[in-house]
Amino acid sequence: MTDETDLSHGEGRPLDSNTSGVIDLKAYRQSRDEPQVTFNRRELDSILWIYGRMVGEGEWRDYAIDHLKDRAVFSVFKRAGEVPLYRIEKNPKFASKQGAFSVMNAHGMILKRGHELPQVLKVFDKVLKLVDK
Repeated sequence: MTDETDLSHGEGRPLDSNTSGVIDLKAYRQSRDEPQVTFNRRELDSILWIYGRMVGEGEWRDYAIDHLKDRAVFSVFKRAGEVPLYRIEKNPKFASKQGAFSVMNAHGMILKRGHELPQVLKVFDKVLKLVDK
């Protein structure tokens, strides 16, 4: 037996400064949660352009995008179900230091880091080799 009134499921109770009562936990968490870190349109266009080129060359086959609270991650796979070959990360925590953008290999080693995404994505540019006849 409780002394509370019946509320429908998910219905919050209005709070006054003079009353103490039950707080809707879901509404509280949503009000205090920080927004997720995401790639903006230009950043995603740059990444998908590189992705399309590498798929055309037969090197990459699948990708995943994760928007987390502290960073956004674009993972690239050779085959679905494997560990990612590369991870392109945007971490605003490092924006004033080494740069918000980084490219990591499958082992977690940072291949390139910088403040501008196009510069960081140059790690995927092919180096031309001299061929003797």
